[in-house]
Amino acid sequence: MYATMIAVAALWGAVAGLFVPRAAYRLAVEPEEPWRDRCPVGHLLVGPARGWLGGPGRRECATTGGTFVAPVLTAAVCAALAAATGGQPRPELTVWLLAAPFAVLLACVDVRVHRLPDGVTLPLAAAVPLLLGGAELLPYEAGSWVHALLGAVVLGGAYLVLFLINPSGLGFGDVKLAVPLGAALGWYGWGVLFSGAFAGFLLGAVYGLGLVVLRRAGRSAAIPFGPFMLAGGLVGLLLGGFTALP
Repeated sequence: MYATMIAVAALWGAVAGLFVPRAAYRLAVEPEEPWRDRCPVGHLLVGPARGWLGGPGRRECATTGGTFVAPVLTAAVCAALAAATGGQPRPELTVWLLAAPFAVLLACVDVRVHRLPDGVTLPLAAAVPLLLGGAELLPYEAGSWVHALLGAVVLGGAYLVLFLINPSGLGFGDVKLAVPLGAALGWYGWGVLFSGAFAGFLLGAVYGLGLVVLRRAGRSAAIPFGPFMLAGGLVGLLLGGFTALP
């Protein structure tokens, strides 16, 4: 049962991850630019959901660079989240698995253009707390919806303060991402919330320091922080899942 759960989660991640590259290509634009609706050579992007869902398409279009990276990464994340449940049928795992492809999508976009689009962060900010509210009504849940709501407020508020103090060092998209991330981490309690948030800052600091040491960037260079927030969130969720085991 345990191995089957992990395999199913990995399969879901792989399939969902196939749709990430095209969406990332369409969203990876500057704030003043419209979302892309054509490939680099001018072909209209067609398919389900008005062209947002689709595979690589024509080989010469090159709209989905890293086509195999996103599915592998999403599959690995989903498998790890399933493994952290210890084989228990926890309802919150469904929430994590639904959110994982969108987290990978946000990371891909942020790496490319240092931007976390409202079209993804805001729906996540609403969906994660709502879905966790439903999860608490089901058996075998291992968290608290109240703590999830408080986590969203606390982490979102903390990032808002940091943004107001130093808007050049932190984007407002990071503030919006902190809301669903805080809800997910807060589900398992304050210790997991603080651990996941700290892990994100630590990973970002190590990466920035590495760039400086290798002389690939200056101390004031901007880095995409969203991927490190999400990586720290994954660390926190894994910690919460494993520590909640009986």
